Parts: sequence; C-alpha cells; structure tokens
Amino acid sequence: DARSVLPNACASSIVISLNLRELIHFVNLRLCTRAQLEIRQLAKKMCEEILKREPWLKSHLVPKCERLGYCDEDNSCKRMPLKSEVLRTEVSNG
Repeated sequence: DARSVLPNACASSIVISLNLRELIHFVNLRLCTRAQLEIRQLAKKMCEEILKREPWLKSHLVPKCERLGYCDEDNSCKRMPLKSEVLRTEVSNG
C-alpha cells in the first residue's frame, strides 16, 4: 500500500510458482473485493491467461464467497450473505 501513495509509485517484480491447488486458493482469496486492488488485478490477469488454455478451471477461479455460497469475511462487501445468515436459515429450515 505504501508504494501506491508515493509520487511516482514504485514498480515491483513478482515471481510466483504455484501448483493447481495453491493457484485456486490464491485466486479464491485475491479476487475478493476486500483484497488489495493491485493484487486483485494481478489475480484477474492470471485467471484470464490460464482460462485461455484451461477453460475447465473457470468454476474454480472465482472469489471464495462465490465458491462457498456465503461470505466468511469480518468486513463483508455484501455480495453474498454472511455465513451466520446462511447457517441461521439452514437451522430454521432444518
């Protein structure tokens, strides 16, 4: 975050080595709207490139809340219902 407030910002070089399981985990966390903007943009670009060659991964390379069906973050973006709301609904229906 500090680099983005400097007058000209500072470029960073990043080298990432991930297996498929870690790639999915990384993307699930970093596509969340609560993630830092620059990392979210990086994750999105990674997904675009990967999906060109492996379109079957599309349902896996999504924000965690989309995969789970609820948000488990403390400060939710309200895109999906909170985990507690989903559990309360299941208990009352159950």
